[in-house]
Amino acid sequence: MMNKTKPGIGLQWAMLPIFLTFVVLGIQLFVFDTFTPHVPLIAGIGFAALVGRLNGTTWKDMEEGMLHVVSVGLPAIGILILVGMLTGVWIASGTVPTLIYFGLELISPQFFLAAAALLCAVVSVSLGTSWGTVGTVGLALMGIGVGFDIPVYWTAGAVVSGAFFGDKVSPLSDTTNLAPAVTGVNLFDHIRNLIPTTLPALVIALIIYLVAGFSLVGEESISLARIASINNGLSENFMLSWWTVLPVVLVIGLAIMRMPAMPVLFTGVVLGGITALLLQGVEVKDIFGYAFSGYEISTGVVEIDGLLNRGGIQSMTWVITLLLIALSFGGILESTGSMRAILNAVVRRIRSFGSLQTSAIGSSMVTNVVAGDPYLSIALTGRMFGPAYRGMGYSMLNLSRATEEGGTLVSPLVPWNAGGAVVITSLGLGVYSGTPVDLLYIPLAFACWLSPLIGILYAWTGWFSPLASDEEKESWEELGEEVMEFDTWGGNSARFNADVYRVN
Repeated sequence: MMNKTKPGIGLQWAMLPIFLTFVVLGIQLFVFDTFTPHVPLIAGIGFAALVGRLNGTTWKDMEEGMLHVVSVGLPAIGILILVGMLTGVWIASGTVPTLIYFGLELISPQFFLAAAALLCAVVSVSLGTSWGTVGTVGLALMGIGVGFDIPVYWTAGAVVSGAFFGDKVSPLSDTTNLAPAVTGVNLFDHIRNLIPTTLPALVIALIIYLVAGFSLVGEESISLARIASINNGLSENFMLSWWTVLPVVLVIGLAIMRMPAMPVLFTGVVLGGITALLLQGVEVKDIFGYAFSGYEISTGVVEIDGLLNRGGIQSMTWVITLLLIALSFGGILESTGSMRAILNAVVRRIRSFGSLQTSAIGSSMVTNVVAGDPYLSIALTGRMFGPAYRGMGYSMLNLSRATEEGGTLVSPLVPWNAGGAVVITSLGLGVYSGTPVDLLYIPLAFACWLSPLIGILYAWTGWFSPLASDEEKESWEELGEEVMEFDTWGGNSARFNADVYRVN
């Protein structure tokens, strides 16, 4: 357990750097018509540093705060690097082209969107990484969607729904492990408590995708010539067989054996390289090039070239630099006490369990938007809201679920968040290159925003909102956990010490 005492800061001061950052971001987006949130976030770091210094925080403390939060995100950067390598190598090996080819041959267009969401959910649960799922299987599904003449934002919405559903409930996922670690609950109890909100959200999403599939794709709208052109181009440039799918099968098998995500992804890179050598006739030096700078091909078929010219470590530099800057921004806001002051202002206005759960979900969402990082949204919310849940006598499982609903699931819906940036880059949506129409994938990722709404509904009705067990209460006493007392009107008393918070 770690105790930290932070310097006090007023709410107006705390909000100032966030407000100024959004002003700069808005000017860039609406005045200059560009979308590169890196510089506005760097400006935000400068604003936060000035506010922190005026309120008594030393630069050394701010620097340490930034470095600490960045260090927490380093595993995510490792995964991003491996996803970039995996994408380039799996295209070269014929794995992604084979998935596209057989998908166009075997999947019924009307069922495609529902099948895409379900497939991504299964793969993401197995791999424990939504980012890896989006960059590999998701990319192949985008190609199939293009062949069926389905709008890219519909396909992207289905991919995101499935991939981030799997990330939320997989025991291999880093965010699924982070939420119970921060709130002090058992991992598998946490996963079981996610099902009442997550599963209905996915089922509703699948029904919508099924209905949309029949309305978007009629027999008359399917361009058979387009599908034939894509498949002919793939078969002419790659050796396509079920052998080229072997890397996917083996990687999922390793994940099911509960190997950590990064070794599994690296194994996928190696298997893809071997497949490229043996089946596609690629030279070793070319594999290194594909892993670093991505795959390049010119087939004369616009759809194929647009889909397959991607991947490599370099393709992830936009996302990695954004993640580093966003983590630094979140770290300096935390070290100056700004995030704590804002969350405290929310916590102190809580009057019921419904408002508590809603505030926890909302705070995770807001942190996702402000700090651009899902890890910070889970960690900060889990820290700050714990005393209120303990004071009301509700299980911390409610809080761990709230952090995932507002953190994990909302991250891909924020374009400048790490999750959103991965989706945009991996699926080639091109939002930052001037095609904002592709942002339509956000409302179409139904499972991601339905789950928080269902969670809020449960909180106000009392459904699936467990009270703390006697054993859980005893564990709070043994650990000396902080408790927020509530009076008869449901308002919190002065006993809550906002300057002290603990991480289990």
